[in-house]
Amino acid sequence: MPGHAGWSEPLAATSLRHDWTREELRALFDLPLSELIFRAQSIHRAHFDPSEVQLSTLLSIKTGGCPEDCAYCPQSAQYQTGVHAEKLMPLDKVLAEARAARDAGTGRFCMGAAWRSPKERDLDQVCAMVEGVKKLGLETCVTLGMLTGPQANKLKSAGLDYYNHNLDTSPEFYGKIITTRTYEDRLETLEHVRTAGIHVCCGGIVGMGETREDRVGMIATLANLPAHPESVPINMLVRVAGTPLADQPPLDAIEFVRTIAVARITMPQSMVRLSAGRENMSEETQALCFLAGANSIFCGPKLLTTPNPERDRDRGLMERLGLQPMG
Repeated sequence: MPGHAGWSEPLAATSLRHDWTREELRALFDLPLSELIFRAQSIHRAHFDPSEVQLSTLLSIKTGGCPEDCAYCPQSAQYQTGVHAEKLMPLDKVLAEARAARDAGTGRFCMGAAWRSPKERDLDQVCAMVEGVKKLGLETCVTLGMLTGPQANKLKSAGLDYYNHNLDTSPEFYGKIITTRTYEDRLETLEHVRTAGIHVCCGGIVGMGETREDRVGMIATLANLPAHPESVPINMLVRVAGTPLADQPPLDAIEFVRTIAVARITMPQSMVRLSAGRENMSEETQALCFLAGANSIFCGPKLLTTPNPERDRDRGLMERLGLQPMG
């Protein structure tokens, strides 16, 4: 469109690209908000029903005691956050939670364990959980830290649909947030998951003190993967007392909306999830995120260890916006 340098794609382009330049992404971020949302919404409508939102539930099946030093995470054993290490949840309790989530309208059930990487005996138990949740008619997703190729294959054999492993931020900013594993470690796990035939859930966290250029770098990395992640969670930092980022100033809400929109434009067929941080967002901010192309949320009272809006609040907002749970 004339007047907006650095952007030459057709308005509602449906072709998938894996060659996005940072210059192109900067140009998108710089667009007037109305133009950016219009482009994102146009692309969204080319691939999805704009009135539908996928509802997912996230359960912490093993909380606390993680040896990693992720600066945002209350489950790290290196910080005093009041989160205590617990054992892996028993199968029957996990299935009871999954059944309740299904009955409340959830379509995907996600299970998270605070590990650097799973031990084989623990992986066997997680595979049993995956098999049980699948029998309830739910899509399954787990996040267990780093995986080897054989571990990814074992999860695939159990019927796992999605594996979550976020890149968190740009390659340049990553070392200021995490030192206990490298960016390349994360990319290697994603490759193992993709090779095993499991769908990839991969996004990041904004509001950690990064610059817009880091948000550009994060999305460029995601959008230029050999295959786009089928699910892209965009998290707003939840500031937790005891973590190094506890006093980080909040990110401007409009900048967050811009990040959602650029993710939608660059990864047209992905589910873009409005993820952590919704508890501290206004309903107006969330509405703008849906307009910008977000079409997935976590519902339920908790995301691993941090608060999340109650189901009734989400249901009320969706009703007022005319949004329906995705079938």
